[in-house]
Amino acid sequence: MNGLCFERLTRRDYPLLARWLAEPHVQRWWNHEFTEAALEADFGASIDGVDPAEVFIVSATDSPALPFGLLQRYRFADNPGYLDELAPLLAVPPAALSIDYFVAEPGMLRRGWGSAMIRAALADIWVDYPAAPCVVVPVHAANTASWRVLERAGMQRVASGPLTPDNPLDDPLHHVYRIVRPAG
Repeated sequence: MNGLCFERLTRRDYPLLARWLAEPHVQRWWNHEFTEAALEADFGASIDGVDPAEVFIVSATDSPALPFGLLQRYRFADNPGYLDELAPLLAVPPAALSIDYFVAEPGMLRRGWGSAMIRAALADIWVDYPAAPCVVVPVHAANTASWRVLERAGMQRVASGPLTPDNPLDDPLHHVYRIVRPAG
């Protein structure tokens, strides 16, 4: 498997992001509108640095590089409501991070790119956030592909229970995955 490149999302990426969010396998779990106005509302603050969440376009570093997915990372301390919602299932330190992600390109699915992307993101988190004790990721229980990717990347399921789903049509059952900072 080739290397990966994480580049910060820019407004120039909106057409690509809109196409990706319209992909049925992405749309099912992300439940985002993909008009330019909706993308600006959802991602503009991160691009401008107003929202501390970091959003990346992930590419395989083949020649030419092939963008295939999205990953965003954020600290729970910046989202106290999320800490409160998770509290009945798992105590999460405010310095912990979480990630959201998807592999959008259909030809890249089920080929190891998702777990490679998450492993690379975790390695970067440990360097970029030296105070982060762990990464915690809630995933809808029915999104089997997503939680299997987390498991292949080394994360462990530590809780299950009700959380507000991204898609209001879904039931609230989620699995919560965690990986702790490696020793040394």
